[in-house]
Amino acid sequence: MTVQNERIALLVGGGPAPGLNGVISAVTIEAIEQGFNVIGFMDGFKWLVEGSTDHYVPLTIDAVKGINLRGGSILRTSRTNPTKKAEAMANVLGVLDRLNVTRLVTIGGDDTAYSGSQVYKQAGGKIRVAHVPKTIDNDLPLPGSTPTFGFETARQVGVGIARNLAEDAKTASRWYLVVSMGRAAGHLALGIGKAAASTLTIISEEFGDRKVTIDEVCDIIIGSIIKRRSRGNHYGIAVLAEGLLESIGEVALEELMSKQPGRYGDIVKDDHGHLRLGEVEFGRMIKDLLDVRLKELGLNITLTDKDLGYELRCADPIPFDAEYTRDLGFGAVEFLMSEESTKYGAIVSVVGGELLPLPFEKMLDPQTRRMKTRQVNVDGVGYKCARRYMIRLEKRDFRDPERLAKLAREVKMTSEQFKDRFGKLVQNDPWSR
Repeated sequence: MTVQNERIALLVGGGPAPGLNGVISAVTIEAIEQGFNVIGFMDGFKWLVEGSTDHYVPLTIDAVKGINLRGGSILRTSRTNPTKKAEAMANVLGVLDRLNVTRLVTIGGDDTAYSGSQVYKQAGGKIRVAHVPKTIDNDLPLPGSTPTFGFETARQVGVGIARNLAEDAKTASRWYLVVSMGRAAGHLALGIGKAAASTLTIISEEFGDRKVTIDEVCDIIIGSIIKRRSRGNHYGIAVLAEGLLESIGEVALEELMSKQPGRYGDIVKDDHGHLRLGEVEFGRMIKDLLDVRLKELGLNITLTDKDLGYELRCADPIPFDAEYTRDLGFGAVEFLMSEESTKYGAIVSVVGGELLPLPFEKMLDPQTRRMKTRQVNVDGVGYKCARRYMIRLEKRDFRDPERLAKLAREVKMTSEQFKDRFGKLVQNDPWSR
């Protein structure tokens, strides 16, 4: 196959994740070895939708040497959606045609995957497309337990921060409320909380299909605080998945935020119609609500909220992600060189050391334009183990008269009053003993 006059292009969409540069480096080196010219589009689809051919850089082996060990993205990234308007997609295809791009590697989450799938579909076979999935949320349905790249690095960095906060909490007798990124699944929050031995972690999946209220989230934390105090410990760390915001719902959030305009940020949506969760100060909201409730119970607790997310996204990749992204980048080029890439565009997956291309049409729901979310398996041993080591109110706390009385004394209640106030937390909790 002669490819001397053909180009492979790369672009990055969505939020950053550790390992982006590793994919860029691996694709560039292997593509050049295969005889391609390689270019990288800056800022995702941002300039392509405008029809501009001025915002790309030639990628050479010297240009990508060593970047696989660095965080961030030398091509930057954006959340521009090229599928919103027919004109925007026409501009994208026009730029690719003028620049003689015959193969495209997109790197991003499922929004970018959908955009890549539409480039493949609307180009009518002229452009082969491989998508390399990334997200620190680990919520894309890759085969088996294969993680998305960036997750392991983000978790490791997050664990280090959480452990430092836990030590500070113990030293200063305070509670930290740590909000971890994770829009649709609690993998990152649970991974950080479990590995850092946090006092408790709350994720959306534990509530199943029932409605989540901010009052219940607050009461779970208060129950943990009371239980810790009954054991002589006046400190702790609670990790909350930011996806709880989605579960609580936009209507409930607007009602809460309207009571103190501006204090908790604004409800904003991105180019793909998703709530920008980073614009809502969830930790501050929970802290304020807890302050009021704790004072009503006669408890003087120092609470500090900490959002944990942006610190994780551009960290230098740990060896796992540095190796993994090299495999993924190589796999993307291998797929684009294969006969299969003339038949379908695909999401690149490496399972057990073998390349496993996942066709767009099998992975993306045509209605939602997204992949099915891989949520935390709350029925599995991993979550069951995590719950066993959390300090939360449990059914046995209410069955044992001595335990119940000890808890009630912390908030100057009778056993019956305490049971009426907090007993509902454990009634429908399948993990409560």
